[in-house]
Amino acid sequence: MITLKSEREIKGMAASGAVIAGVHRGLRDIIKPGISSWVIEEFANDYIEKQGAKASEKGFEGYKYATCVCVNDEVAHAIPRKNLILKEGDIVTVDMTVNLDGYESDSCWTYAVGEIAPELQKLMDDTRKALYLGIDQAVVGNRLGDIGHVIQQYTEVENNYGDVRELIGHGIQPTMHEQPNVPSYGEAGKGLRLKEGMTITIEPMVILGGTWHIKAKTVPGDDWEYYVSADGTACAQYEHTIAITKDGPKILTSQDPEMDAKYLL
Repeated sequence: MITLKSEREIKGMAASGAVIAGVHRGLRDIIKPGISSWVIEEFANDYIEKQGAKASEKGFEGYKYATCVCVNDEVAHAIPRKNLILKEGDIVTVDMTVNLDGYESDSCWTYAVGEIAPELQKLMDDTRKALYLGIDQAVVGNRLGDIGHVIQQYTEVENNYGDVRELIGHGIQPTMHEQPNVPSYGEAGKGLRLKEGMTITIEPMVILGGTWHIKAKTVPGDDWEYYVSADGTACAQYEHTIAITKDGPKILTSQDPEMDAKYLL
């Protein structure tokens, strides 16, 4: 079932999203060569708790952490690790979901660790642009396929990346994973029609080498399964929680009010 949110509910989700945005802004200064990915987890968990919020991923299907932290070819669901030390030239993706006063928000961002190769910077820039191309399609009357189509066209057709199929965006609120599914690929004019009050995540995962295939791995000493690119090349991901309103798409997890001015409530 897809629930349509009231203005009050969307404002509650935006308050939750502001907590996630604060974590991501803080990580810009935290992430640097020589730290472990566990430092990211500690910072995020502490920040969330100090805001009176909860990390929704903790305890979800057995997951133990506030964040998922993926490095280089890791695509999704990797755990923060004390023995994983970030190196100059890495890219690291941090995904988290927050609940504040019963309202959920979800956002993921990719960061450069020190100086990175130009092709990795381009991958990050292009993936972020793909996210915003998708957001621009999240308007009343459009279809889910319109979102996925523009993302796939830009990432795969125009830039020869791999656009991950197996992992996709989703509806959100009252729980962190709701209907509908929101793929970052698809056919324009196809799929569910978008309605005012829907709240969704858009989250392209883009692989440098051109394959969209991923494969599962298990963390040594832990039973948790995560995903890496099948070709071993780097993956970037950017994600916002979006409300579909009569005035257009509104980003509820914005980190940059100036850049996102037209998308704010």
